[in-house]
Amino acid sequence: MKKITWVGVGMALIWMAAGCSTSQITSSWKAENTVPVKYNKVLVLGLIREADRSMQENMENHMVGDLSDLGYTAVSSLQEFGPKAFDNMDETTALDKLKNSGVDAVITIVLLDKQKERRYVPGNLYYSPYGYYYNRFWGYRTTLYNRIYEPGYYVTNTRYFWESNLYDMRTQKLVYSVQTQSFDPANSESLGHEYGKMIVQDMVKKNVMMRTNEIPGKAF
Repeated sequence: MKKITWVGVGMALIWMAAGCSTSQITSSWKAENTVPVKYNKVLVLGLIREADRSMQENMENHMVGDLSDLGYTAVSSLQEFGPKAFDNMDETTALDKLKNSGVDAVITIVLLDKQKERRYVPGNLYYSPYGYYYNRFWGYRTTLYNRIYEPGYYVTNTRYFWESNLYDMRTQKLVYSVQTQSFDPANSESLGHEYGKMIVQDMVKKNVMMRTNEIPGKAF
């Protein structure tokens, strides 16, 4: 008799199919006629209402690292300007601050929503063909006993909904936008690592960014 433990099989299979990743892109878009640009300095700006500042730090820092791997000069908003850099500023003042810092592109990382999900995980179940355990009293009794009396438990998972936009600060235009979901990441460090790599790879795939030594022309 084979013993099978069911632990959120449906959800587990979904994320296993995505390559054991906790994050996936739900939609992405780029402006028409977009080609990679040799930006001089890309600012990664996290807009995340989390009590723990490490969430924003990890999301920004990993995105900066992945952009740097492509050859771009990228900086974290927290490191470049601090947590309250744009507070109480109007648009003109904020844009002047970016321009004076040499920033000519901005990538935002916005936490749109965060939801907690509570689900019940049943205990161990014995699975056998009906013809086996129904025709034998003890097999039937043992199987049904475990289904009824084996204790289960509740788990709480967290789902994050993200959006990132790339703005060309020379034109003030939106170049690229992507929305994603992250399901119950182990911690903000692993989430930041996974998210940055996923978004940068998608931008390369859509020919929004590429290795700077492959981009023709001079930096703007």
